[in-house]
Amino acid sequence: MTLRKTLLASLAILALAAAPALAGAGGNGGGHGNGGSHGGGNGNGGNGNGGGNAGGKGNGNSGASHGKSATAPGHNKGTDSASDDDSSTDDTTTAATPKEKNLHAKLGRLNSLQRNINAYMNSKSKKFAGIQAYVTQAAAAQNAQAAVDAAQTAVDAAQANLDALNALANDPTTPADKVPTAQQLADAQTALTEAQDALAAAETTAQNTPPPTDASLDTALADMANKPVDADVTAWAKDTLAGKIDAVAAATATTTTSTTTTQ
Repeated sequence: MTLRKTLLASLAILALAAAPALAGAGGNGGGHGNGGSHGGGNGNGGNGNGGGNAGGKGNGNSGASHGKSATAPGHNKGTDSASDDDSSTDDTTTAATPKEKNLHAKLGRLNSLQRNINAYMNSKSKKFAGIQAYVTQAAAAQNAQAAVDAAQTAVDAAQANLDALNALANDPTTPADKVPTAQQLADAQTALTEAQDALAAAETTAQNTPPPTDASLDTALADMANKPVDADVTAWAKDTLAGKIDAVAAATATTTTSTTTTQ
């Protein structure tokens, strides 16, 4: 009897000792089982819910990552469109360059016309003789026309003054102290006549000082150039020389005025 009790007691002690280990093994098994149930879509127990939340979070992050990836191609597409626009602009700019280079390639020695006017107006080279004559004649013609314009302005002023005096003289309501005298009228008439004579002289000078022709410019350019001269080259030369002619005309007009004043 005593031996039986002792055996039963030993078995009970062994059972109690094995219980925690069996419980731990069962718990672990249950945990894996819940994880598997979540994968299949059946969450059981508290552990199952925990696994479900973790899975939902993971899926949410994956979805966000996917959203970012989907945005990137759209951004790249917009960048490609801007690149295409830049290419079309560059093509337009490049297309205009050869024409400009082609004109300067035609000029050759004529590129010297861009230099300071004194650089070739005072040159002793025969190649510049035609250009010198062209610029000199153009400047003289410009001054001659300017003289005509100035003379016409003087005539208009003299005529207006005489007309105003005659109006006062012929108006019976003009106060006595405002009526022009005979001498005033005579002086006004003389001033008009002199202005008209000056205009006639200026017009004669202008007629005798015509501006140079395009043909004379072509000849001058041909004498100076070492390459054929065409319409584009002539147009470029006229535009380039315009400012030079103005400078020569201004210098000549100043010299003429100073000489006249001194005399």
